[in-house]
Amino acid sequence: MRLLNSLRFRIATLFRRSQMNAEMEEELRAHIQYRADDLERSGLSREEAERRARIEFGGHVRYKEECREAAGGVFFDSLLRDVRFGVRVLRKSPAFTVAAVVTLALGIGANAAFFSVIRGVLLTPLVNREEDRLIYIQQSAPGTQVDNATFSIPEIADISRNLKTIGAIGTFSTTDFTAQGFGETREIHAGVVDGGYFEVMGLKPVLGRLLDARDDGLKAPGAVVLTYKFWATGLGADPNVIGRVIRLGSMMQVRSATIVGVLEPSIPYPAETEIIANIVTSPHHLSATMVQGREHRMTDLFGRLAPGATLKSARAELRTVYGGMTAAHPAVYKPQDHFQIDARRLRDQINVEASTILWVLFGASGLLFVIACSNVANLMLARTVRREAELSVRAALGASNAAIRRSLLAESLVLCASGGLAGVLVAIPMVGVLGRYALRYTVRAGDLTVDFSLLWMGLALALAAAFFLAFVPRLPSADSSRGLGLTSGSNRFTGSSRRRIRVFTVVQIAASFLLLASAGVLFRTLLSLQKAQPGFETGHVLMANLPLLSDGRTPQQVAQFYQEAQRNVSALPGVESAATCMFAPWRDGRFLTFALQFSVEGRERESSKEDLRARFRFVSPGYFATLGIPLVEGRDFTEADRREAEFVVVVSKSVADRLFPGRDALNRHIMWTDPLIKYADISPEPRRIVGVLADIDDANIIPQPNLTIYTPFAQGPIFGANLLVRTKSDPYALVPTITKTIRAAAATQPVEHTSTLQDVRMEVLADKRVNALVFGGFAALALTISIVGVAGVLAFGVSWRTREFGIRLALGAQPMRILAGVLIDGVTITAIGVVAGGLVGWGLSRLAGNYVPELKLPEPLLLIASAAVIFAAAAMASLLPAARAARVDAVQALRAE
Repeated sequence: MRLLNSLRFRIATLFRRSQMNAEMEEELRAHIQYRADDLERSGLSREEAERRARIEFGGHVRYKEECREAAGGVFFDSLLRDVRFGVRVLRKSPAFTVAAVVTLALGIGANAAFFSVIRGVLLTPLVNREEDRLIYIQQSAPGTQVDNATFSIPEIADISRNLKTIGAIGTFSTTDFTAQGFGETREIHAGVVDGGYFEVMGLKPVLGRLLDARDDGLKAPGAVVLTYKFWATGLGADPNVIGRVIRLGSMMQVRSATIVGVLEPSIPYPAETEIIANIVTSPHHLSATMVQGREHRMTDLFGRLAPGATLKSARAELRTVYGGMTAAHPAVYKPQDHFQIDARRLRDQINVEASTILWVLFGASGLLFVIACSNVANLMLARTVRREAELSVRAALGASNAAIRRSLLAESLVLCASGGLAGVLVAIPMVGVLGRYALRYTVRAGDLTVDFSLLWMGLALALAAAFFLAFVPRLPSADSSRGLGLTSGSNRFTGSSRRRIRVFTVVQIAASFLLLASAGVLFRTLLSLQKAQPGFETGHVLMANLPLLSDGRTPQQVAQFYQEAQRNVSALPGVESAATCMFAPWRDGRFLTFALQFSVEGRERESSKEDLRARFRFVSPGYFATLGIPLVEGRDFTEADRREAEFVVVVSKSVADRLFPGRDALNRHIMWTDPLIKYADISPEPRRIVGVLADIDDANIIPQPNLTIYTPFAQGPIFGANLLVRTKSDPYALVPTITKTIRAAAATQPVEHTSTLQDVRMEVLADKRVNALVFGGFAALALTISIVGVAGVLAFGVSWRTREFGIRLALGAQPMRILAGVLIDGVTITAIGVVAGGLVGWGLSRLAGNYVPELKLPEPLLLIASAAVIFAAAAMASLLPAARAARVDAVQALRAE
């Protein structure tokens, strides 16, 4: 009986309040009419009298402004007044304003920063003259797993002969010199170019001149151009550097060269160099093996399209010419190697590695912007519902929907402009951070600066967000502005807003799921890389590069120097062992994965297509012990394994297992048969297997199956060496002592790039780690915003349904049922968002797979884990609103308005 009386009382109260509101509206209209009559009697027209009466009795500044506009105000003046009114309104809700501005600042700032980086790296033209005509010509051999095989001199001659679509060709070879004349003797990274290179590239000097036709030919004097970065940072922008003579050492020979100019700031491609020299400075480029060797490929090829030619026509002509060349030399271009040629614009080639990752990250920042806008939309919808009575009164007083919408637009503009300004301030330091990140993938990020693109991108995003947010809320209809519309009770307006809030929350969760799954893939990859065991010691092994010093010594004397340096360093206190090798683990990437053809003496080929290839390593005695690699059988190299002694090798266990399954590999013979060995001074004589070594992979972080053959350092070509030192304590503490010991044997010997193998490994992992951190940061931020959104939706729902909960509790419902209902509501919203995110992600991956073939969907376990994280976070976010719902006081809820 008490419950029935309570319900009867509540229904009567609601009826009386609706009746009172209708009566208040009628009374307000009557007052306006009475006041208008008084004003009309004072001499005003009836229209002007009613206008002034409405202003007096409206009691709302916004309505007065509408009346002024109706009297002839200009739209922009009215909008300015709306903006001032919006500022006052937002000042009254500081919590809402701060939350919205911070959320928008994060979304706008991330997108503005990424766009600024993408514009500077991918979209801004190169400084080269007519850069849209510059192309990079690339040869590849997928059958040998070589993506960029570069070109040999005979190939360049064949390809460039009688080209119609390419007006000029320029060549660039990357090499290292030991340079004297820049202070202490040091190794210097250089490019060797022909006389037409700079003209083809369309570059200018800032000092002196560039290399041209006069610097070609065997009788031309040595000439060098400094890159701008080296001149500015390494030489202090010395204006008197022109005419300085330097000495460049290479291949055990020294050539003099004169500095003739300084290159303008430009993108260093295909490699970042400090000097660019003409061909006569490099003895190797003048050798017969370089000039005549068709398979001796070490030159990058650039071209400039002829007037009227297109990239498509140039590709077609190049493929025609290339087809004739490969057909003329079938022994060199084997069908199973699949040699092919291609050309792309130079700008695209420079950005080939950066393009995918930057656009993917820009998409991730776009998702963050969507999440931020959805979150603010939820806040505005909830706030608009609370302002329903105010909007209804304004509509009842004659405000048009356009005027109310313009008022909401003004508030959104104030809000988003503040968020945009804060976003730009956030983006400015982000550009520097992202620039350093992008530099890992493209040299174009090296000169990245903050420009006006940051400002107008932030402005554009702020305007887009403002217009979106202004049109999110529904306005009260003509009917809802009367009667119940003036109460705080529920109506269709509130129900529609609630549905919209749920939709925006689902969007947030879907986007967060996409980001979280992507971050999960990267983190799992990084974890796999970090957990992978290289199979040899890294923590206490120090590595130092000892470049080949051309100072008049014979090859035998150089070999003796490396042996002496190894022995002397081995004898130092705190050193367990030392060794030398040609290639540094993980650091000399291109050479580490390169493989040569070989054969086994007395072994029949399994098929005509069998192509035995193995990685080759030149290592000194003690190398295996220094790295802690166990010998499976046989012996290590010794000092007796010299160049004049019997040729011997140690093979990896995979070689022994493949070539001699179930048999002893020791004392069998292998021969290098690759045509390239004649260019590297590697003997084709049979080599006896004296040892079998456990399998390792010093080229990849996660070890891959490979065949490796080790040759004594003294029996191989000498192109320099890397010193490996295994220590008992901190390796870096011994660097000064090791350097002093080496220079005691050769005073000018450079000792460079000292670091432990563990740090080299971490350096290789840096790209993966940064990718994971960037995506992880996006995902964490997106998840935080989304979970706040879930909590906000549920809190709003609890507030909206307070009277419902009160009635249900009054009817006997248990608080736990109420709590469970709210929790289920939150989980349902989350489930819909996760499913939507999964479907969108699947569709995007299928679409992106057409452009990025290596892109793969996350594993099911990873998707489940990502969904579990979101569900757990959503459940945590739902607890507070659910607990609030379960604590609703039935009597207070029924009495509440």
